[in-house]
Amino acid sequence: MSGYKRVIVYIFLVFFVIGCTQLTNPAQNNFKYDYKVFAEEDRFIVYALEYERLGEKENARELFSELYKNTLKEEYLLEYLKLSFFLKKYNDIISKFEINEKQIKQYKNEIQKVYITALIQEKRYEAALKRMNALLKIEKTDNNYGLLGTIYLQKGEYKKAKELFEKVYKNSLSLNALINLSDVMYVYLDEKDEALNYLETHIKLYGCDNQVCAKLLGYYQEEKNIDGIISILKKSYYESVDSKNNFDTEKIYKLLMYYLMNKNTKDAILFLEQSRADDDKLLNLYRVEQEYEKAYGLANSLYEKSSNIDYLAQIAILEFEKVKDKKKVLKNVIKKFEDVLTVLDNHIYQNYLGYILIEFDVDIEKGLQYVKKALEKAPNNLAYIDSLAWGQYKLKDCKNAYINMKKVVDGAGLNDEEIKTHWKKIKECNK
Repeated sequence: MSGYKRVIVYIFLVFFVIGCTQLTNPAQNNFKYDYKVFAEEDRFIVYALEYERLGEKENARELFSELYKNTLKEEYLLEYLKLSFFLKKYNDIISKFEINEKQIKQYKNEIQKVYITALIQEKRYEAALKRMNALLKIEKTDNNYGLLGTIYLQKGEYKKAKELFEKVYKNSLSLNALINLSDVMYVYLDEKDEALNYLETHIKLYGCDNQVCAKLLGYYQEEKNIDGIISILKKSYYESVDSKNNFDTEKIYKLLMYYLMNKNTKDAILFLEQSRADDDKLLNLYRVEQEYEKAYGLANSLYEKSSNIDYLAQIAILEFEKVKDKKKVLKNVIKKFEDVLTVLDNHIYQNYLGYILIEFDVDIEKGLQYVKKALEKAPNNLAYIDSLAWGQYKLKDCKNAYINMKKVVDGAGLNDEEIKTHWKKIKECNK
């Protein structure tokens, strides 16, 4: 059975059992505190509500059973039945109701709904249907029509279920009805496009509620509709930002970025530019796409806001990478790296500065010192070993340059033009 079919069986049942009267909030249980025939009533109520608060539903259920037995107050019976439903004691609900039905007056409709849901869970659909139709003669509510739709769904009468869920949704905009309607259409009646249209229209008109967006996202994922997935995740992201739900926002963001990056890096950049969801990620993607001017501007902005020295190193790298004539910016770039490395002991920046000093013959020996510091932290890094070999070559230490450059070639091959150039010159030097 698909995930959709498993979910749909319970969604209206839980809605009715929980929705009609709250289970876990003691403030909403309107118990009366007048003269007590049962002397222990007050104490039992306090203990029962405390058990509920602690999640000890079985203990709470037993106390409500005692309270009802000794007082015959229907609010206690209702609480007992609801707790029984959560504990999946459906036969207990059925027998308790049937034994006490004749004396139930005040809460009869609410109690009867719990009884009907228990009949559904026990697959006694005809009995549930008979009871539900009788209840509808007394109480014609959207909730009751939704519960009737659930019964027809379980009986496999999908068209009748669809009609009822559609009626409830159009009348009340109930999200439970909408989700059940879309499931019936998508899963059972093969009306996939119509089901998607219902959900998309609701989102367009009323926003991206978690339940509705999650349902539509599931359908899009099943159909491998990447554009649809990205669209709904964007809506979900902005909704979660507006609601200040940081946990959901982070989860949605990660999933959205996964799909965006797999589709197109430029789409990911556009989203990050519009949302400002992750400027560090945006900075990295600018560099990947070689959009150095944008990256340079963003790095400067981030440095001004945070004074984080790491951004100064990023600025130095970008300042160097974005110009054709590197010699024009050498002095500024070197100064920035030296400022950074007085604070940070970072092997990436040590190698970067070291290589610049070597490559442009600014100070080869000093450059090698920086490269060696980087290699102390990452001795197997082939880029750092390449810098070392190139510095040794520049100092005419051809033997060691060859030994180290061979490690690079053996490990990385000769696909990179810079490695190919270094290898050629170092081999000639070592002859």
